[in-house]
Amino acid sequence: MSDIVLRRATEADLAAIVAMLADDPLGATREDLSEPLAESYFAAFRAIDTDPNQLLAVAERDGAVIGTLQLTFTPGLSRKGALRGTIEAVRVAAQARGLGLGGQMIRWAVEECRRRGCVMVQLTSDASRKDAHRFYEGLGFTASHVGFKRAL
Repeated sequence: MSDIVLRRATEADLAAIVAMLADDPLGATREDLSEPLAESYFAAFRAIDTDPNQLLAVAERDGAVIGTLQLTFTPGLSRKGALRGTIEAVRVAAQARGLGLGGQMIRWAVEECRRRGCVMVQLTSDASRKDAHRFYEGLGFTASHVGFKRAL
């Protein structure tokens, strides 16, 4: 997939990003595809876009957004004041699945974390996404921690 461009998302990409977030069993219950998009999506985009420790990225081919992910760069005191990168919300559009785009996006994200000085990159994946877990393990990630969430 050498014709893919990975770049910072713009507000014009929001409809495509939200559509990808909604296009799976978990996202279908969480996202709202009503037109026009809810203002909350635009407010969240602006918060992400203006935060230097956030990078919302898209994969584009022939002018169409076909993938997305978000990177968070977290400074911390542990590991001697190390910076760590977190990959979240990885999605590939249905028409682009199975072509290697997900791996290309993750490799790009890891390199972006390295470029910014991160000492590690981490990600989370819903416990029910067994295929995704195998995918991430195949890219060199290890299931080293147990995560917890609490809805508010």
